[in-house]
Amino acid sequence: MRIATTIFLTDETITPVRLAHELEQRGFDGLYLPEHTHIPVSRDTPYPAGGELPREYGRTLDPFVALGQASAVTEHLNLGTGVTLVAQRDPINLAKQVATLDHLSGGRFTLGIGFGWNVEEAADHGVQWRTRRDLGRDRMALMRALWSAEPTAYEGEFGSVRASHAHPKPAQKPRGPVVGPRTLVGGAAGPKLFAHIAEYADGWLPIGGRGLTESVPVLRTAWEAAGRDPEGLRIVPYAVLPSAGKLAHYAELGVNEVVLQLPPAGETEVLRTLDAYAEYL
Repeated sequence: MRIATTIFLTDETITPVRLAHELEQRGFDGLYLPEHTHIPVSRDTPYPAGGELPREYGRTLDPFVALGQASAVTEHLNLGTGVTLVAQRDPINLAKQVATLDHLSGGRFTLGIGFGWNVEEAADHGVQWRTRRDLGRDRMALMRALWSAEPTAYEGEFGSVRASHAHPKPAQKPRGPVVGPRTLVGGAAGPKLFAHIAEYADGWLPIGGRGLTESVPVLRTAWEAAGRDPEGLRIVPYAVLPSAGKLAHYAELGVNEVVLQLPPAGETEVLRTLDAYAEYL
């Protein structure tokens, strides 16, 4: 099983360059980074895990800048977002960032997308909460038009782009309906999420990996009903605190990649955690 990691990199933690070096040298498969542009202090939206919102949420580095640094100092380490809040980003600019990172890294990038949980953060970006998933779907379609081999126009419910010259193209080749880098969609199991995954993604990024025994067969049914190749579906449990039994269970479900959670800490604590995770490699 491929073992990747995720961490809230901030201005107070280990640096992207130092972490990327250590991950590649130790044989870890990848590094995924989350994002929050800002956290409004009003805090009207409760933290989904309960209690006080951890300090690191308001201090995260921009994932594309940090992953660009990680890409430059590694050769094999895979790179990803977990997750890009695609509804909060301009899709034309985001398409350029994604394509550039995938091109410069030699096709090592995974675009993990999600739809957020902080209503105030999204509102400051002009996002209407009830339509954020449809907005994300629309922006993904617009980006696929820009990533297409030939100039392709797109007219959607929320945005449009003229047929355009847009280079570089992502290094990864089209896969069925998917154009661009490997794309995973995060979020709770449900028919709308699974329909979106089957329509425009390579798979699912379930946070924590709970409930997969029940959810995976449902996703596989939706995937195959959409005419997708059964062998092409990727399910990548994310932000997992590992145990041997948990990883064995994932393997039984056909999972071949898992993303382990690292603490949002300085170098000493992060490297100590990597030492502990070495048994899973």
